[in-house]
Amino acid sequence: MKLAIFVEGQTEYCLREFLSRWLEQQQIRGIGINLRPFKGAGDYLDGIERSAKLALQTPGVLAAIGIVDFYGSTLKYPDGPVATQYQWAKQQLERKVNHPNFRQHFAVHETEAWLLSDPTVFPVEIRGDLPKAPPESVNHQNPPGRRLKNLYQRRLGRKYKKPIEGASLFRNLDPEIAYQRCLQLRLLLDDVLALATSAR
Repeated sequence: MKLAIFVEGQTEYCLREFLSRWLEQQQIRGIGINLRPFKGAGDYLDGIERSAKLALQTPGVLAAIGIVDFYGSTLKYPDGPVATQYQWAKQQLERKVNHPNFRQHFAVHETEAWLLSDPTVFPVEIRGDLPKAPPESVNHQNPPGRRLKNLYQRRLGRKYKKPIEGASLFRNLDPEIAYQRCLQLRLLLDDVLALATSAR
């Protein structure tokens, strides 16, 4: 059995191993993570309905989960706190797919926010300059990826390249630490666990 995980681009491919480790930590075995990237947030929003329904018709696919960044998304979020916006957007896309085994989730505000939950995964030269605020409060005005690009250039004299640096950092990130510090990520990981557990 496997979970089909839809993400907005190739740079999120590192989430496959991260989610697999989360299941291993929860003593869940025998559930594969089949990660399927789109070509950006716009392509994701246009294609998730058809792609998720096709995946859910595939033998061996237990459920489908979508993950897209808040930052850069073209969704017209309502005014209000992030939790309200998250629930509104989640309901919009789940209603669009309209399948009981589809779950929509978001990285608030980018997947790099989850990395900020554990400063020790970063080079020691930049740890002191990382945001002290809760990771998911690093927002649209100065999103996590932009902050890391600036820090890497200023402190390390090199670029932060998400497909390379991000993948390496995610390999060192303990899912349990991120789970404890990122409330919206917790919703995703709880869903992954619940859907995987239902296969037993």
